[in-house]
Amino acid sequence: MTTTTLAVLVPLLPFLGAAAGLLLGRSAPGFVRPLAVVPTLASLVLAVLVAARQGGGRAVDAVTELTPTGSVPVELALHIDGFAALVAILVGTVAACVQIYSTGYLRDDPRYASYAALVSLFTSAMFLVVYSGDLMVLLVGWEVMGICSYFLVGHYWETPEARAASLKAFLVTKLGDVPFLIGLLALATEAGSFRITRILGAVADGSLDHPTVIALLLLAGVAGKSAQFPLHTWLPDAMAGPTPVSALIHAATMVAAGVYFVARLLPLFEASRAAMVVLAVMAAVTMVGSALAALAQDDIKRVLAYSTIGQLGYMTGALATGDRGAAVFHLLSHGAFKALLFLAAGVIIHAAGTNSLAAMSRMRGLRDRVPDAYWTMTVALLALAAIPPFSGFFSKESVLGAAEHVATGHTEHAPGAAGWTVLVAALLTALLTAAYATRMWLLAFRGRGAEAPDHGRQPVVMNAVLWVLALPSLALGGLAFRLLPDWFDGHDLAPTLTTSVLGTGVALVGGIVTYAAWRHTSALADRTPLGAVAAHPEGDAGLVEAEAIAAHRPAYGDLASAPDPSDPGRLLLGPLHRHAAVGFHLDAVYTTLFVRPVQAGANLVRFLDREVVDTYVRAAGGLPRLLGAAVRRAQTGNVQTYVSALLAGTVVLAVAAVLVATGA
Repeated sequence: MTTTTLAVLVPLLPFLGAAAGLLLGRSAPGFVRPLAVVPTLASLVLAVLVAARQGGGRAVDAVTELTPTGSVPVELALHIDGFAALVAILVGTVAACVQIYSTGYLRDDPRYASYAALVSLFTSAMFLVVYSGDLMVLLVGWEVMGICSYFLVGHYWETPEARAASLKAFLVTKLGDVPFLIGLLALATEAGSFRITRILGAVADGSLDHPTVIALLLLAGVAGKSAQFPLHTWLPDAMAGPTPVSALIHAATMVAAGVYFVARLLPLFEASRAAMVVLAVMAAVTMVGSALAALAQDDIKRVLAYSTIGQLGYMTGALATGDRGAAVFHLLSHGAFKALLFLAAGVIIHAAGTNSLAAMSRMRGLRDRVPDAYWTMTVALLALAAIPPFSGFFSKESVLGAAEHVATGHTEHAPGAAGWTVLVAALLTALLTAAYATRMWLLAFRGRGAEAPDHGRQPVVMNAVLWVLALPSLALGGLAFRLLPDWFDGHDLAPTLTTSVLGTGVALVGGIVTYAAWRHTSALADRTPLGAVAAHPEGDAGLVEAEAIAAHRPAYGDLASAPDPSDPGRLLLGPLHRHAAVGFHLDAVYTTLFVRPVQAGANLVRFLDREVVDTYVRAAGGLPRLLGAAVRRAQTGNVQTYVSALLAGTVVLAVAAVLVATGA
């Protein structure tokens, strides 16, 4: 087969698997799991073959025009360069792991067939985004992922949280997609084509008249899809969906789509210095704000959700410095260890037997009960904290190095202000990332909360997937910067001394300070009634109402719901904790600025429709009814009445005629 044929089959196979799964889910349930796993694995193998043939060299291009669409044609085009080839392997790897993992995680779920089909369709859409060489075709995959996320996040639709989260994810991303579509149409109009290669050629020729406006419109869609400030609020709430869905969305699909899109069209954004500065500020605010919020979260999945937002901020920060190699390198590394973190969290939740016990402050004694999750999550958290030699160190270092080059004036791809903004924010975020990663490890595996019920060992496939993903989390970074520079436009991915020392130093400080705070709060808790209750769940329940507990939190009805008193997050954040725990009230701001005015407008329209428009409509129908009733009363059927009325009318007419004649 040609490389083009193989590339076409990569998104096609999961699509066919999704269609077959939906059709056969009820009639032949035995085929559901093979239809979920086999096409995705086959796509992964084909993606590897495509990457091997592409080899990081010249891009593979193929195009066919399906039907004329006017002055700006829409073409079914492929454009596979080194970035696309590597990202496709990441998508296939994570999707295959998620599908295999889900066969155990959701083995008793009555809606598994539709779930697996939607995951396959989601995977197919992301493959389409990665390989597409035409922006309209890319938009199809972009929007299909949005629809799939709506259904997957709302998989547990019986719960109000899942229903609200799915609707919020759909609406917030659509809010960004509207200007994104306008930007695509404006870009195609000025470039004369939706083809990526032709658009980049137009950018190189300087034939775009409004690059800043177009770039800012496109960034709105990127902010929504990749959960960047200020359109990031949907992602933490999306944790109401199944944990494997979170792994897929966060690691390799949807949220990665925005970063990948900017990487593809980076010369367009570089043509506008204003757009690069906006991108840098957006990345900086996202990184720091999400890291602070992660440090205050209790739910383990929400910690990981805010972590994803921050790591995506690193990627957009690298793009703001004009280095798409560093951005995609961190995208690949992050995809491996973040998928591992979510799936390991799923093992913990599965061991507890319920999603409601994902609160880290309620965890106790999990290290010995889930040893596979313990060791693999430790690897993933070290990668997240960018501790050498784990993969996150090398990819995060490439971002810091790119920012340092721009800040010191060694490159002119971006303004120096963008470089300094990204560099300072990235170092501060590295400190905070190590802090919340350490806090998460301590609370999850050395926590002092009430011990959850033991639901036995997890299915073998779930633990096996964890070890598969642990390998790239450990070794991907060291191999990539040595073996793959040609795949990243020849960019040198080797760490530099200055940023390596700074990045690792602040990460170690963050981890050590968090551990010290945990030791301090643990010792303090042991000397208080709060600590006694937490350490001895069988003790006097009346102590829950004690003043020491009330000083820490509202009274709890039972001890199992009492948070871990040794949580160092409150000590580290101080008065900022309560604001960070609710995402700095951004949802409340949106509710005040947008939701309530829209609801007020809707209520006004409803009032006008019911009380004004409907009143006129009712009146228009009521007047003929009254006239008809009056005429009906006059039709008595009595001949004498008719003759009397006729005579009376004649007399009235005669009198009127006489009066008129007299007056004349």
